[in-house]
Amino acid sequence: MKQKLKKNFPKLLYIFVLFSFILPIIFIVLMMIFGRTPQNEAGYHSQADYALMLVECVLGLVVVHIPSFLERKLKFELPTVLYVLYLVFLYCAITLGEVRSFYYLIPHWDVFLHAFSSMMTGLFGYMLITIINRNDRLVVQLSPIFVAMFAFCFSVMIGAVWEVYEFTFDGLLGLNMQKFALADGTELSGHLALADTMKDIIVDILGAMVASAVGYISLRFDKHWLKITLT
Repeated sequence: MKQKLKKNFPKLLYIFVLFSFILPIIFIVLMMIFGRTPQNEAGYHSQADYALMLVECVLGLVVVHIPSFLERKLKFELPTVLYVLYLVFLYCAITLGEVRSFYYLIPHWDVFLHAFSSMMTGLFGYMLITIINRNDRLVVQLSPIFVAMFAFCFSVMIGAVWEVYEFTFDGLLGLNMQKFALADGTELSGHLALADTMKDIIVDILGAMVASAVGYISLRFDKHWLKITLT
């Protein structure tokens, strides 16, 4: 029984995370239909917050399937631990962060998630280049330091693309993903308005450095910490 539960845990977690996105979407759509947008005294659930929840939950329904899509296309099996961490990250970022207002309620929640995500995308980059490096048709085998550099650049690139996404949708939909405004709606200006974005980028770089270092040591000294099974 215990072994069966352990085997099915990733699937059960996937279903749980999936429904944590679907239920808020249903709730917000019903509010839109009946024209009700409740707001608490703290201002955490303003109309812009609900719009952000809807966008993030819909995005979550898409990105939660990226690992399985990549597994089919690149013909490899993602390590269970990394897949579970990916699902946990999505739940923490979207369900807890946006739906449950942890970005406002928990100090440095955003910093924690950016560190988590940058290390995770760094490990994804490591696995991607490792799969390519194992191709028998390649004449040149990539060195561990190059693989580490690729993982670092891949993670930082994902972080930069995410900041562009936040900036774009903040402008188009009037959201506050880059936290240029306080919970009560007060807009920041000057250096303070840039602080959240620059902090995110710095944390992304530090997390990418950690992930690339782990990947380098694993590959250079044959530690098998990130063992990849090709299918």
